[in-house]
Amino acid sequence: MPSNRAFQLAARLATATSVLMFGLIVVGSVVRTTGSGLSCPDWPLCQGRLIPPLQFNVLMEWLHRLIALGVGLLLFTTAGGILAQGRVRARLGGLAVLALVLYFVQALLGALTVWKLLDPSVVSGHLAVGLMLFGVLVTMATLARFEPAPPVVLTERGRPAGLLPLAAAAVPAVWFQAVLGGMVSTNHAGLACPDWPTCNGEWFPPLVGLAGLQVLHRFGAYALAALLVAMSLRAARSGDPVVRRIARWLPPLVLLQIGVGVGNVLLGLPVWMSALHLADAALMLALSLVAALRVAAQGATGVALPQGMAVR
Repeated sequence: MPSNRAFQLAARLATATSVLMFGLIVVGSVVRTTGSGLSCPDWPLCQGRLIPPLQFNVLMEWLHRLIALGVGLLLFTTAGGILAQGRVRARLGGLAVLALVLYFVQALLGALTVWKLLDPSVVSGHLAVGLMLFGVLVTMATLARFEPAPPVVLTERGRPAGLLPLAAAAVPAVWFQAVLGGMVSTNHAGLACPDWPTCNGEWFPPLVGLAGLQVLHRFGAYALAALLVAMSLRAARSGDPVVRRIARWLPPLVLLQIGVGVGNVLLGLPVWMSALHLADAALMLALSLVAALRVAAQGATGVALPQGMAVR
């Protein structure tokens, strides 16, 4: 297979796997918020059966496992295609192996979630590794689209000073804030502060206990909003139109995230709102990753990006 076709196929497969992984993360949130995590008390079967009883909580957990199986099948197909092609393997092989390792860790944590009866540390680890796997898949899909192509000059504006560290910082910041939100949920701290913007009437309560965890998550959201706004302002002068477009989307998405978080508190953690909260976080992670990768590849003076990165 010509190398360009191999890269195109890898990009399509990695993108499809990323989309399914996004769905797995969101469905996992619904499983957690509906209390369905132990509806299948065994693993890998569900109540000793391949197809469980048709009851909502059982079906939610079963659907979560079924999507996880689909992610695994797509991931093995993607990794197999990458590792079978010499040039593609040289470019993406390390990421493919890392994705496989993270998938096995994720599956083990999924089993431990059941065996350890929803231990908060295990459930939070399950989410953290799931988001890492999602990030690796998005990275594979993005880098596969960079290759192979001759360099082209998009614009003379280049990469604005200071944009690269802001874009690089946004990725772990979004991931950490999402994991912190998962810790709030798994430790049942979502309503530890039943009011907003104060917490039990205090503006700066002690960062201890469940209320402290909730407040730390709130402060993290404010800091993340400031970071993404700063990145957006700096990216407005980027030579890459895709970076500029993503940077315009990130501040509204983080403000939506804060608004949904406030709604979760004031409305008593409705299931759909909790799922939207995590979906928005995963979307911000994907967008910030794509932006960071493109900014890293962009020249500081003049822009020499691979043809696959150009926007027509």
